[in-house]
Amino acid sequence: MRLGGRIAVLTMAAIFGAGAAVQAAPRKTHTVALGVARKVPYSKVGDPAGAATGEDALKIRPLLLDGVLKEWTTGDAHDVTDRSFLVRRVIRLNDSLPGDKPGPNEKPGPGDKQGHWVWQRGPWLLVDRVTGHVTALKLPEYDPGVSQVSWFRDYGAYCGVTASGKSLYAVVAQVAARKAVLAKKLTAFDPESHADPVCGAAEWQREPLRITFHATGKDGVSFDLVPGSAVLVEDSGDEAETPAVEAK
Repeated sequence: MRLGGRIAVLTMAAIFGAGAAVQAAPRKTHTVALGVARKVPYSKVGDPAGAATGEDALKIRPLLLDGVLKEWTTGDAHDVTDRSFLVRRVIRLNDSLPGDKPGPNEKPGPGDKQGHWVWQRGPWLLVDRVTGHVTALKLPEYDPGVSQVSWFRDYGAYCGVTASGKSLYAVVAQVAARKAVLAKKLTAFDPESHADPVCGAAEWQREPLRITFHATGKDGVSFDLVPGSAVLVEDSGDEAETPAVEAK
């Protein structure tokens, strides 16, 4: 073989070898953890949609990605799969009016400028322990002042309120689906005069898969869900088929 041919062969071998080495490189792993909880002042004045009557403090925990603060969270985490979990974000919001000055006991938090700052419950976050990816969920017709979310598998059940604010709905959302799995009217709703709480926690049953909603002052209403394949949050996120729903 001529010298030029040998050089060409060696060059191609080096290229293919480098490509194989790149393909064989291990995926970068991440460390995701929830830090130590601490209490912060909290009230309906600061979060009129999310604070319970008489609630004056909120426990918050940092969500740490590779040891670095990613978000502040509150409440218990819910494992969806062995690598993904849900946790509620908490937001520090600037509640200052133009011209407001901070009171004598008000100190800005890390990164805050001067002003009046309050804590509010935010959206639910889907966290992937492998990739470190964090996604904020948009739950249809969800109002934190009306109902808390009851999680089971990758389903979240709660009492929702329509855009008009006049109807209370039983809602079941699935983590990776774009539309609600269940949306059935429970009763009329008056935003100016309603019970507190509006709804108690929804109750799950595994076999058959059943969810019971408890609007205050009303009898419990149950629905059987007939699910297809589970929507795996680690996959591409294609929309799942809507399960059939049977009222009980």
